[in-house]
This record gives sequence, structure tokens and C-alpha cells, in this order.
Amino acid sequence: MNGQNSNGQLDPALKARLLKESRTPWRGLRRLVWVALFASGGLGLLVMSFRVSAGNSVVLTDLGIQIGAVVLFGGLLWFDRSRDD
Repeated sequence: MNGQNSNGQLDPALKARLLKESRTPWRGLRRLVWVALFASGGLGLLVMSFRVSAGNSVVLTDLGIQIGAVVLFGGLLWFDRSRDD
């Protein structure tokens, strides 16, 4: 069927899914963006750690930006997680 009962009412499972989606719109896309930005910060931090281990200097503000990105986007991923019981 198309998600409706014979009397025109929505299927309860479909209704629950639609209500859940209305409470957290664009959740999948938003989490994908958080993961991509977290990975970018992590990769930048990894590259900077290799530079330091090779004896090159790293600008402290650049290191702070990478650490801030990892902490910020990791926190956003944490707070945007599913809280289903």
C-alpha cells in the first residue's frame, strides 16, 4: 500500500518515522558534514605531527586551529548522535 489504512489514516509506523524526521531534519546530511570536517581536522593534525617529528617547525596558531576543529566537530558529532532508548 501507500502508507495509508483503508479509512485514510496514516500507518502508525510511517507516522512515527515522519514525526521523528520532523524533529531532526537533514540529520543524515548534517552528520555527513560533521564527519567530513572532523576527518579534515584530524588529517591536518596528523600531517602537522609528522612535520614536527621530521624536525620542521609548525605555526602554533595553525596547530590550534586543527586541534579546535577536531574538538569542535567531534563534539558536534557527539551531541548529534541518536538518543533512542
